[in-house]
Amino acid sequence: MTEIKRPINIHNDYHAHVYFDNKTLEFARDLCDRIGTLFGLKVGRIHQKPVGPHPKWSCQIIFTDQDFDELIPWIDENRNGLTILVHGLTDEHLKDHTDHAYWLGDSAELDLSMFDA
Repeated sequence: MTEIKRPINIHNDYHAHVYFDNKTLEFARDLCDRIGTLFGLKVGRIHQKPVGPHPKWSCQIIFTDQDFDELIPWIDENRNGLTILVHGLTDEHLKDHTDHAYWLGDSAELDLSMFDA
């Protein structure tokens, strides 16, 4: 069994991707809205289909290392079982979604084929 990597604050910039489905859509929408309001962060669209490498419906949150120490524990405490991918932004997209990928909750298998060069 592979150990799930938990988020660590070692990058300057991050994305968090909140994963959800039809049953958890309203909760996820509310969670993302609360994050945007409480932390003053940019929250992306609610995607009701897999987008990019993400295997589930998702919403992206953009944040920095300055937000990390307050944001990540809050999300973990309030995610109500949702899986959340947190990854660093280093301009190396494949590494960002593998080596620099961390999870709150269960991990999910990403579709990395889009990063093949």
